[in-house]
Amino acid sequence: MKPYLLALDQGTSSSRSILFDHAGRIVAMAQQELTQIYPRPGWVEHDPMEIWRTQLATAREVMARAGVTAAQIAAIGITNQRETTVVWDRTTGEPIHHAIVWQDRRAEATCAQLREAGLSQHVRERTGLVVDAYFSATKLHWILQHVPGARERALRGELAFGTVDSWLIWQLSGGWQERTRAQARHVTDVSNAARTMLFDVHDNRWDDTLLAALDIAPALLPRVLPSSSEFARVHADLLGEEILIGGVAGDQQSALFGQACFSAGMAKNTYGTGCFMLMHTGGRFQTSANGLITTAAAQVGTGRQYALEGSVFVGGAVVQWLRDGLHAIKASSEVQQLAESVPDSGGVMFVPAFTGLGAPYWTPDARGTITGLTRGSTIAHIARAALESIAYQSAALLAAMSRDAVAAGGQPVHELRVDGGACVNDLLMQFQADLLGIPVVRPQCVETTALGAAYLAGLAAGVYQSLEELSAQWRVERTFTPTMTSPRAKELMALWEHAVAQTRLAM
Repeated sequence: MKPYLLALDQGTSSSRSILFDHAGRIVAMAQQELTQIYPRPGWVEHDPMEIWRTQLATAREVMARAGVTAAQIAAIGITNQRETTVVWDRTTGEPIHHAIVWQDRRAEATCAQLREAGLSQHVRERTGLVVDAYFSATKLHWILQHVPGARERALRGELAFGTVDSWLIWQLSGGWQERTRAQARHVTDVSNAARTMLFDVHDNRWDDTLLAALDIAPALLPRVLPSSSEFARVHADLLGEEILIGGVAGDQQSALFGQACFSAGMAKNTYGTGCFMLMHTGGRFQTSANGLITTAAAQVGTGRQYALEGSVFVGGAVVQWLRDGLHAIKASSEVQQLAESVPDSGGVMFVPAFTGLGAPYWTPDARGTITGLTRGSTIAHIARAALESIAYQSAALLAAMSRDAVAAGGQPVHELRVDGGACVNDLLMQFQADLLGIPVVRPQCVETTALGAAYLAGLAAGVYQSLEELSAQWRVERTFTPTMTSPRAKELMALWEHAVAQTRLAM
């Protein structure tokens, strides 16, 4: 058996490649940062060609570091920043516009039109989502509306739309050069399709009503496959020989899979640029009454799988802002030391609503606020409040999730599995457990987003035979148990909600 699985982890701030062995252990890793483009306030873009170049470069680099050839890799899994929208010319292979990133808010006017047209309920019932500029549909509409001739070219079948996974698969399977472009595959998986606000997650098909409402030609759209499938084969010229692309999932569904949350009631939170909490609901499509959305979980085989999700738009990105905006720190790794230089935030509350507030608030026009400042407040207090804001936002999500679980006849979430870059911050994880009042469990491998993609690919390639086999590989590194009293945690959450209210008053 070929001993390795390669995960391509294309995120908001970087492109990474991670090589795993059969036991799910990291063998080697490579990473390149991605340029963030801000044309206007509230607009965020990436260069699709840079996404492709950096992702390919890291794949080659990680193989070189490990001394591994393509012949030793059983399959490749792809996980990606979701909702980010790419449109390209099928003939030339060139993007017709920068990728519009999931954080981008430019399409809010189109969302307002959809709400006024009475489509909110249809979106909720068929896609599981809410009408919001976060999702791909209105970003795609904006590109078709603002790039000259784009809508006409789309109708003629000359253009292709995809989330980042589709763009990478198309390139990897031949789209990167003219002589192989005819072999390029235009596909995606259920979990990414579910984030477009165009996909019926009950019937696993593109929704005609929403396509018509946004004047989107069906010819633009990729074919949708289960998350563990034979998506394509990497062209031999790229990595040395053909390799099966066998697993694809949006980053958060991939992390849920990598955390071995395979059954209803299990939950995870990923601490990345944003924070994303998902609770598996099994084969049950459950509509939230508490500001969450319903999404398709990674799908193995033909059975539908669902999850409740809450999204925090600004999580770890608040640390980047401390570094790049305030110049309070020189490196993100310094934030814990600065925050620990004071015993608490000194009453300072920081709501980092730089691009509006996501679940469970859904206030797109909210703006960031820092409240509770006194003459004694220092940059250390602000840094601590910034870190704590990640935990407060996540606690609001879990409270909503537990209310939904109880309403559906289940139990509140009893533990939270965590992953992502910021989960290595012990101060943050302990504060998270204190606010939640339940254990926060960090696994030995915190790269569960990439691991989930590798596992999905391994199932498609026959490296693994069952979900039970994968569950047996999940290992705990540390469990954070609550030390704060419940009344104090409730008092702090009340102060947080008051601070959130101030973001609305500032609008």
